[in-house]
Amino acid sequence: MSGLVLESVSAEPKQAAASHHQPPNFIVIFCDNLGYGDIEPFGSTVNRTPCLNRMAREGRKFTHFCVTAGVCTPSRASIMTGCYSQRVGMHWNPRDGQVLRPISPYGLHPDEITVAEILKDKGYKTGMIGKWHLGDQPPFLPTAQGFEYFYGIPYSDDMTQAVGKRLGERFEGNQWPPLPVMLNDKVIEAGVDRNLLTKQYTEKAVEFIEQNQDQPFFLYFPQAMPGSTQKPFSSEAFRGKSKNGPWGDSIEELDWSTGQILDKLVELGIDQNTLVIWTSDNGSPMARNMASTERGTNNPLHGRGYTTAEGAFRVPTIMWWPKTIPAGTVCEELTTTMDLLPTFAHLSKAKVPTDRIIDGHDIRPLMVGKAGAKTPYDVFYYYAMDQLQAVRKGPWKLFLPLKNFSRHPHFKKGESSKPLLFNVVTDISSEHNVAEQHPEIVKELMILAEKGRADLGDTNRPGANQRKPGKIENPLPPTLETTSRN
Repeated sequence: MSGLVLESVSAEPKQAAASHHQPPNFIVIFCDNLGYGDIEPFGSTVNRTPCLNRMAREGRKFTHFCVTAGVCTPSRASIMTGCYSQRVGMHWNPRDGQVLRPISPYGLHPDEITVAEILKDKGYKTGMIGKWHLGDQPPFLPTAQGFEYFYGIPYSDDMTQAVGKRLGERFEGNQWPPLPVMLNDKVIEAGVDRNLLTKQYTEKAVEFIEQNQDQPFFLYFPQAMPGSTQKPFSSEAFRGKSKNGPWGDSIEELDWSTGQILDKLVELGIDQNTLVIWTSDNGSPMARNMASTERGTNNPLHGRGYTTAEGAFRVPTIMWWPKTIPAGTVCEELTTTMDLLPTFAHLSKAKVPTDRIIDGHDIRPLMVGKAGAKTPYDVFYYYAMDQLQAVRKGPWKLFLPLKNFSRHPHFKKGESSKPLLFNVVTDISSEHNVAEQHPEIVKELMILAEKGRADLGDTNRPGANQRKPGKIENPLPPTLETTSRN
């Protein structure tokens, strides 16, 4: 398969020489809470995204690209490890719930092998700029998980000292520090101006690319925006300029940021040796009035972020690699963030770990538009924390009957639930329950659900192949003072 990818790279001598003598660079732009319908290539009519329009025109849209959770931490665990978050113990913990909070004793276990570690071992320069959210203590920071360079915030933009004070003893909020900006393992700024995050991150990303243009590099760029607040942040150049309030302002700045990255790659002559993937960590939360776009939209998919709805798990995704990924094309096969680790490993001629289960797959055939290429997934699971709520196989998504749940995109508490079966290819908004018309498909997916429970667990039922998260004693708040002691 590597021949399939590299044979299609041919351009000016500098580009061609780079492709023969240097493995491809990887850039992953991972937005926060940005919905399926929030950008023009995926149907937005309110947010202007000319740079993403260009990226889609020159690259390939993935319309069935899924994350593994409707919320931040577990989704990010999957992109790093190539595994379901339930596999690596990052789906829930008794102190924080479904996402890590500041000063948590938990984090991604140091024994897990990240995509950054795999690429670093192959000689890649590895950098991360943006929001981490896989542990704010030293053993869990990006610099302990394969990244040689880290600039950004260790958790969500809404986890500020002011919010912590309002929470009080809940999540130990009264101990939360000012939102820190970190350089590697040190806090360099306490109480960041969130309006400047996208601008500053973009400047740092461009610098990283410039500094490493002559060697293979991996840049993980998890943007902080649109983020988790009611009103996202943006710099003065974008604030108040969109047709969609603060949410639109932040998205239009994210679009600008993407353009800066693509333009820099072209300027340096390394665009044809660089794979850029643009996506989001989960769908948008959406406003109370779901017809509104003021907190994003997942339309035409069903449901909000933070759930197991299709609108939470399916995210807008564009892949761009001039002369390798066919321009102006669309992939409608199921792929996921778990696939990045094995795909990057194969493209860099690194080895995928064989001493543990990796749930993702090599999706190079789908990326390059190989004729007849199909999804590598026999089954895909939708979990809400430790509860299995839905199963997908092919076009079919089955919501399992449940007696109890904390949150559900279709069922209401106190009411009995029956299996819900949707064809998520032809019924994109999940409006037509066809369970009674297809009992054989319901039966097949129920059997697959039981296999998932045995492997990855379910409520009050540990899975046979789950691994533990990292945990330390006596965590300290990440502050200027505490990190200076390291």
